[in-house]
Amino acid sequence: MPKVYARRRLSILAGITGLIAMAGVFTGPTASAALPTPVSAATARTYLASLTVATENRTGYDRDLFPHWITISGACNTRETVLKRDGSGVVTDSACASTSGSWYSVYDGATWTAASDLDIDHLVPLAEAWDSGASAWTTAQRQAFANDLTRPQLIAVTDNVNQSKGDQDPAEWMPSRTAYACTYVRAWVQVKYYYNLKVDSAEKTKLSSVLAGC
Repeated sequence: MPKVYARRRLSILAGITGLIAMAGVFTGPTASAALPTPVSAATARTYLASLTVATENRTGYDRDLFPHWITISGACNTRETVLKRDGSGVVTDSACASTSGSWYSVYDGATWTAASDLDIDHLVPLAEAWDSGASAWTTAQRQAFANDLTRPQLIAVTDNVNQSKGDQDPAEWMPSRTAYACTYVRAWVQVKYYYNLKVDSAEKTKLSSVLAGC
């Protein structure tokens, strides 16, 4: 085969290979939640070892004691900001409401095209924070916790999955996608450590168990 034709054939094959690779990209999830990357498993294990173990106390808890969602920028509140962050091709109207887009829920592997099918999960639930030490915080501190976009604390997920989680800690509930378990517990420990929140004994045992396999 003449060299010029061989080079042309290789060029065509390379182009076809590139197209196949691109197709592979688009056969995966249409969007992936962009939770701020949690600390490593090794760091999480170190953090967990330093957390105080104590029984929980929900006396006096009220969700309204954690003001949310607050304005983040312009017309956008915390929920709308997370929806834009975690989605793909998200289009918003003048009020910052998401009118279209695609969202991949890392908890259960479902993909949604309507924002109404998604909740913004507080990875460490508000009631769990209250039980673990937030009852002693000021309202401003609880507001900062409930709208924290810097730590891995807020994520867009399937609404009924978030509702099934409720206020449960990892000893009671974990995402059904086992591939997300390590990320979930790393994030949980990081948030608890940053906010100096306690853990109960069952919670610590579960976190330790998962982290040991990460």
